[in-house]
Amino acid sequence: MKKPPDPLRAQLVRLLDWEEAHVGFDRAVSGIPARRRGSRPAGFEHSPWQLVEHMRLGQKDILDFCVNARYVHALAWPDDYWPRDPAPPGARAWNRSLAQFNADREKLKRMARNARIDLFATVPTGKGPQTYLRAILLVADHNAYHLGQLVAVRRALGIWP
Repeated sequence: MKKPPDPLRAQLVRLLDWEEAHVGFDRAVSGIPARRRGSRPAGFEHSPWQLVEHMRLGQKDILDFCVNARYVHALAWPDDYWPRDPAPPGARAWNRSLAQFNADREKLKRMARNARIDLFATVPTGKGPQTYLRAILLVADHNAYHLGQLVAVRRALGIWP
């Protein structure tokens, strides 16, 4: 008989794609005109590009922290986590960023589903409370925060549906 899915793991997977409490990543980035990806409306610190790329960089770093036994924290906070230029260097960079974000999110979901990983165990290069569970929750929380900012920026730019 097949073992039923672990409800905590199932909830974590859902959380990474969450669209129950707020808009999800795919909807938040859908339809942003290329000419507006680098726009910063008055009163906002970041452009859509900077927010998307920041989420990608943060998520990738946390994923690497979880899966790379030789992980070394090499990025300087906050400078290395934010692109300096408000606009992507081109459509290919934008598309690559979206694809990488989605691919890394899928890897996090696979990690959450993997019953061989003790979610309460400390990540191999982590210290103390730096568990797999904490890492997944950190990604979800970080992305939710910046998705809210992205929607606000899009509204201010007049490009939110």
